[in-house]
Amino acid sequence: MILAGLTWVFDADVGGPASPLAFWGFGPGWVTEPPQCAVLAGPATDESTTKGWSGSGPGGIVHTVVTGSPTAPVTLEPGAAADCGHWTATSGNTSGTVDLVDAPAIDGATTVGMHTVAKTVVEGGRETTSSAYTFNAYVDDYLTSVTVVTDPGSPNPPLGGKFAADLLVKTVSALRG
Repeated sequence: MILAGLTWVFDADVGGPASPLAFWGFGPGWVTEPPQCAVLAGPATDESTTKGWSGSGPGGIVHTVVTGSPTAPVTLEPGAAADCGHWTATSGNTSGTVDLVDAPAIDGATTVGMHTVAKTVVEGGRETTSSAYTFNAYVDDYLTSVTVVTDPGSPNPPLGGKFAADLLVKTVSALRG
């Protein structure tokens, strides 16, 4: 498929946990500080309602997910992000910082934008660093989420936050028909 003028390989099965924290490289047992920020990047979802795709190509890895239903709604409580302007997440050998960023305005939706920088200690004590932008839109009983993760060490320019924000707007529009 051609997206943003580049050829991408897509996988319709997002497999495993379909949350921003998982896409950012955090494994099971992750912890956030402060704890109330977990809902922004690891919302409780029903895997049976989660659909999406992921693709990789020059500039990064893209994950787009929609989850929720009238019988299994995914919502964000008003003020949930109030104390989460800057927070941390850890899991195993991975730690990261998360900052709220401006999210695109979408009529009838609550939107949240996040930028994370995650560091993972690998064999021999070396560190890999990745950067990701995630934009969420809570629309009725559904959560639509777009995450773009840069490929550490890639010679290609990263897709970045604008790409992820624009894709969120297009995804919500497509879902609304």
